[in-house]
Amino acid sequence: MSDEPARNASPSDAGGEIKKENMDSSEDKTEVLEFEFNEDGEEDLKKTLKKFRADLKACQKEKEEYLTGWQKERADFANYKKAEDDRKIMLSESIRERILTKFLTVTDSFNMAFANKESWGKVDENWRKGVEYIYGQMNTIFEEYGVKSIGEIGEVFDPNIHQSMELVPTEKKELDHTVSQIIQKGYKLGERVLRPARVNVYEYKEPQK
Repeated sequence: MSDEPARNASPSDAGGEIKKENMDSSEDKTEVLEFEFNEDGEEDLKKTLKKFRADLKACQKEKEEYLTGWQKERADFANYKKAEDDRKIMLSESIRERILTKFLTVTDSFNMAFANKESWGKVDENWRKGVEYIYGQMNTIFEEYGVKSIGEIGEVFDPNIHQSMELVPTEKKELDHTVSQIIQKGYKLGERVLRPARVNVYEYKEPQK
């Protein structure tokens, strides 16, 4: 009889106690595991953030290097393009200058023919007018390209645009170092002298008493 209470005892009560003990033990274990996970996770997060910062810094540095390189390449290309354009302009001007200089000799021939007005006046009128027309056409072409003649009688001698061929003595002091005669006309292309004018220049000399 004394054993009946034990046999009649509710299995759920015993089981409940065991389950409770097991649950308590499990909860304690879970709490410990979560604490350990939090510590490790925080450490991993710090390491991850540190790695991200290092990667970001490296990317920024790389970006700056690429940007600097690109800007340098762009500047170099701009300088190259400008130098190439300048070279083309200089080459074009040089070719134009050489061609125009060759035509100056033809102009010299016309000027020599016109210099002797008496002989030129005796030439057949129709032929003379035809030659003068051609000469006028050449001068028009020179003007279109900016070629202008230089060297005028009476102007002060300038070694930049004149080439002295002969000194002509004069007793007039106001004529000293002025052009007395044009031997050959000079020409300028813009501000550049294609050929200086060949001239004779007055040189003042005191009259002898």
